[in-house]
Amino acid sequence: MNRLASILGVIMLALAITGFSSVFMVHQTEQALVLQFGDPKRVITEPGLKFKIPFVQNVVTYDRRVLDLDPAAEEMIAADKKRIVADSYARYKITDPLKFYQAVGTEAVLRQRLGRIINASMRSVIGSYSLAALLTEQRVRIMAEIQTRVNSEALQFGVNVIDVRIRRADLPQANSEAIFNRMKAERERDAKEVRAEGAEIGQRIRADADRDRTILLAEAQKRAQELRGEGDGEAQAIYNTAYGGDATEFYEFYRRMQAFRETFSSGDASFVLSPDSEFFRYFNDFPAPGMGKR
Repeated sequence: MNRLASILGVIMLALAITGFSSVFMVHQTEQALVLQFGDPKRVITEPGLKFKIPFVQNVVTYDRRVLDLDPAAEEMIAADKKRIVADSYARYKITDPLKFYQAVGTEAVLRQRLGRIINASMRSVIGSYSLAALLTEQRVRIMAEIQTRVNSEALQFGVNVIDVRIRRADLPQANSEAIFNRMKAERERDAKEVRAEGAEIGQRIRADADRDRTILLAEAQKRAQELRGEGDGEAQAIYNTAYGGDATEFYEFYRRMQAFRETFSSGDASFVLSPDSEFFRYFNDFPAPGMGKR
């Protein structure tokens, strides 16, 4: 009895394993290819529970969604002999699983081959346009031409290339450094020209200021000489008037002035004198403004 139960258990287990091996699930984001000893038998594009021959057939699934491909950046030469480093990306979809399996087998192989096709197409198309065209509205037409070329070759893999874009197009490092050095040299040359013009203007301003200063000093010296001459003339007239008067009275006036200077030179002398004193006689004899001599 125990032996019969064991046999039935083994049979049930074998049937369960066989049953599980004969069914598989296809998700909505997948498409499947049923292989029998490596030979494709069926293509399944509809999701759901599916059946296959256990232990004889196996299933390979592929993503049916839009996939991204990011090839390595490549250096290319435009029609105007300008070198650029183009960094591109593409979006594709597996449309024919059978052809895809027969042509490339796996997505890893497809990415390598499709990346080479994209770079080759970009190199060919960009070589027909100038660098300036890539920066204008012609960029859209260039991308469309690249996509058409890539898609025509990708169809042999059962793949539809939906879009190809250039993420960025930079100059090579050596070119960027050369352009930077040239721009730096141009800015330095402009700075030297501006500094030279500024120095010339400054020199002109200083020369004008020096000339104006010389003219002002000459005019001032001339005016000083004129005033000095007028003062000397008036002093000479006063001397002539003084010398032409009474010599004795002038000598007495001169001696009195010397006495005033010696007396008040110390600054701390004090005197108590009458205003009518002989000491102040000459001060009293001076006429007041607008009046004659008293």
